[in-house]
Amino acid sequence: MSLSNLTPVFESIPMGYPIGKKVLLKMECFQEAGSFKIRGVGKVCELLKRQGCQRYVCPSGGNAGFAVAWAGRKLGVRSTIVMPEGASIEAQDAIRMLDGEVIVHGETWYQSNDLAMEIASQEMFTEYISPYENPVLWTGYSTMVDEIVNQCEKPDAIVLSIGGGGLMCGLIEGLDRHHWGDIPIIGCGTFGANAFAASMEADKLIRLDRVTSMVTCISAEVITEKVMEYRRNHHLIPYLTTDYAAMCACERFLDDHRVLVDPACGVALSAVYSNSSILGDAQSILVIVCGGVGVKREKLEIWKRQAAANLEKEM
Repeated sequence: MSLSNLTPVFESIPMGYPIGKKVLLKMECFQEAGSFKIRGVGKVCELLKRQGCQRYVCPSGGNAGFAVAWAGRKLGVRSTIVMPEGASIEAQDAIRMLDGEVIVHGETWYQSNDLAMEIASQEMFTEYISPYENPVLWTGYSTMVDEIVNQCEKPDAIVLSIGGGGLMCGLIEGLDRHHWGDIPIIGCGTFGANAFAASMEADKLIRLDRVTSMVTCISAEVITEKVMEYRRNHHLIPYLTTDYAAMCACERFLDDHRVLVDPACGVALSAVYSNSSILGDAQSILVIVCGGVGVKREKLEIWKRQAAANLEKEM
């Protein structure tokens, strides 16, 4: 039983034509569970059920938690999602509709994480699920590449959003399996959520003192060490933008493709829409459209106004 589904790759003329490049979109937003997260989370949940797990506990601001609740509903296992206070009401409601229990705790994801780990350690047959730090999770994400190699020619660069680094680890695992490991990978974050960029610049793992981005799904204080291992023999490139640019990219993508994604996905889209110099001389670019749960058009407009106000304060 696979909890994820095959997603299409198609060319985006609206994104590619203005910048004179071929832009391909891997539409992970078309997963039934809302995002690429189900590829990895589903594998972990299936494994834990076989081992006798009767309850999943996951700290999440949205997408990972929704994927755990989705998997739990399909597998007949209870799920508890511990969400920080900043998590959207829409994401909370979406998880509850899947019969997932939602506990709102802590100002940051890390405080939610502490509670999730405490619950898992104190209750029998209850297992903690990390949103990004698990080799089984990465292998699940790597299945994306198994599809890509049959859907398009080898691209010159791959663009994705990065928080803790789980998606990047899975992508590299899949690329290596298909001998595509030489493709440059552009990991996109915001100036307020830049753990990956800071670590790349310092050439060592950097834990941020604080995260200020509104884009909560990529607001990790530190990335997994596995990313740093991969850096030794893969071309990993950081890209940073503003929260406001991420919101604008979501809005533009909705107009171009009639598909609404969350700002965490907008971060990667913004690199292409702005024709960032970070793209170099790549003529064909594959963007992982990672998806998003708990975003609505009205909510996006509110976030955009808030991001614009924050930007004005900083100027």
